[in-house]
Amino acid sequence: MPMEISFNFLLDSFVELFSSQKRMYWIYILSSLLIAMLYLFKFQKQKRVNLSSNLWLHESAILDYKYFFLSFLIKTILILPLLISAKEVTIFIYEVLLDNFGFIKISYFTHFEIIVLFTVSLFTVSDFTRYLMHRLLHAVPILWEFHKVHHSAKVLTPITFYRVHFVENILFGFRYAFAIGFVSGIFFYLFGAMIGIIDILGVNIIFFIFSLLGSNLRHSHIKLSYPKYLENIFISPFSHQIHHSKKYHNKNYGGYLAIWDKFFGTFESSNDILNKKEKINLGIQTSEYKTITSLLFKPFINIGTKYAKN
Repeated sequence: MPMEISFNFLLDSFVELFSSQKRMYWIYILSSLLIAMLYLFKFQKQKRVNLSSNLWLHESAILDYKYFFLSFLIKTILILPLLISAKEVTIFIYEVLLDNFGFIKISYFTHFEIIVLFTVSLFTVSDFTRYLMHRLLHAVPILWEFHKVHHSAKVLTPITFYRVHFVENILFGFRYAFAIGFVSGIFFYLFGAMIGIIDILGVNIIFFIFSLLGSNLRHSHIKLSYPKYLENIFISPFSHQIHHSKKYHNKNYGGYLAIWDKFFGTFESSNDILNKKEKINLGIQTSEYKTITSLLFKPFINIGTKYAKN
């Protein structure tokens, strides 16, 4: 039995490399490696940090590697059975609109225009709800205890993306289902079977492009920033690294778009930090999260302790 479970861990993790909807898809990994190589070729001084065993074999990184395998078992056994699907939300929204407003058919958009509008709407609403959820995880004390697990990483590697407590996974699973289902339900009601997305390898083309352009570098020490005018719109890899710092963990909540941070006053320019040559210290100031057991159970212990005192 233990050998069978270990094999399933490896198999599920291996699938990540061949699913275009996953961050670890081999094409995304390859593109990030190429971008990293170009960056290190230009900034030779960064080689020592990014190619050092002190980074890749740091105790925090090793903990991420271990947790990476465990997370798939947790998702399969604990999380997926609890979640509703975007399809269920789509049908619910469609039926609510149909019951309250009757049958409507909009015919003055071309099929291509509907697909473009649907593709952009899915991306925008998903990204905005991701921003809101991320801010709640920081602003609500109970939720912060769970999100603190992700921010406890002392070094960043692409695998750090998976250092997420299962409670947070559940919250983001519901967010995704409601965001995608809400938009899909409205479009299905208005346009029926004409809806669809512009995709590459089965993925929304906008998400695919962002993933191709170095999403895996967000959790790294490659300080890749964009020109200032571009970074006012999009979150660069270094923008997210800043979010992982002790000083700026309440800045740059955005997933792909920086416009939400700009609008709500939570934006911190990576260009300004680079120009000031300000040192970024990663990870929250805590030593609580050094084992898989602590990653899983420490949030519950902290919450219980705080409520017991009150």
